[in-house]
Amino acid sequence: MMNAMRSWISRVAAWVVALVLVLVVASSGPASPAPAAPKDPLEEENGYVKLGFDRLASYTFKVPAFDPAANPGLEPPTGEEQIPSWLKDLSGRKVRLTGFMLPLKMEKGKVTEFLLLSDPMMCCYGAVPDMNQWVVVRFTNGVRPIQDVPLDFYGQLQVGAMFENGYMTGIYSLEGEKMGDIKG
Repeated sequence: MMNAMRSWISRVAAWVVALVLVLVVASSGPASPAPAAPKDPLEEENGYVKLGFDRLASYTFKVPAFDPAANPGLEPPTGEEQIPSWLKDLSGRKVRLTGFMLPLKMEKGKVTEFLLLSDPMMCCYGAVPDMNQWVVVRFTNGVRPIQDVPLDFYGQLQVGAMFENGYMTGIYSLEGEKMGDIKG
């Protein structure tokens, strides 16, 4: 029974991600140049840079048009020229991110992979988020599933295009170290 439920959850999560990706690619247009550095300096606390979606999504990111089925063997465009250099410089740094969990993969009742969203309404039932409005978060040992409340996650940030089967799946990822206290 639990295996069937996990399998169903995994299939639903895969369909949600696929739907989001299709809608994001379909709505993409020409790329915009990366904006200048933010006015306010980034704060650091206990060795972690405090980073929010106000900064991660502070610029327009358009997913470059590409169809891996029509262009097999070609390297997909990354669109990384749109990402501000100050944000690329955070790649590899320890950060604290706050957002809303959308579970993708579960093992033994814990979430091992999820999307961290800037808004709880950004999912298959609400607004389709832009590529820079989510972070793919992975925890080796998983964390308890908590939805619809803002949560802090600590870990190492990676900035740059990520692909699965030739399709761009994100530009931010976090190798999770710990989950903070529940807010709200």
